Amino acid sequence: MFHYTVETAKTIQQVIQDLEQSLKSRKFGVLWAFDLTATLHSKGIEFTKPYHILEVCNPVRAKEVLSEDDLVGYFLPCKIVVYDDGGVTKIGLPRPTALMKMIERPALQPIAQIVEQTLISAIDEAK
Repeated sequence: MFHYTVETAKTIQQVIQDLEQSLKSRKFGVLWAFDLTATLHSKGIEFTKPYHILEVCNPVRAKEVLSEDDLVGYFLPCKIVVYDDGGVTKIGLPRPTALMKMIERPALQPIAQIVEQTLISAIDEAK
């Protein structure tokens, strides 16, 4: 499957706060927290679904994969989304292993697997 998505009873803000802590404990930082709903609203676009995109990165892993292939930069930083789906808060990410298959460099798969497992464990802990 291309993505990993879970549901939680927490509010979006609780999830984002808990996710930031969970990522930090795994040496991932949130480079950017993007409130898509607010941004679209500021541009005069009607969009009411709460939707947040977090761009996250582990600098050591980023250097490791970029040293292997510059095309990996097209997928960096990793993205985690937190949004409301009909009253249910969802957390998800595109699987790094699926993204790396697009580059067709087998040497990247073990690194992608480590990153994917780390991010999934951070999401699971935050949910």
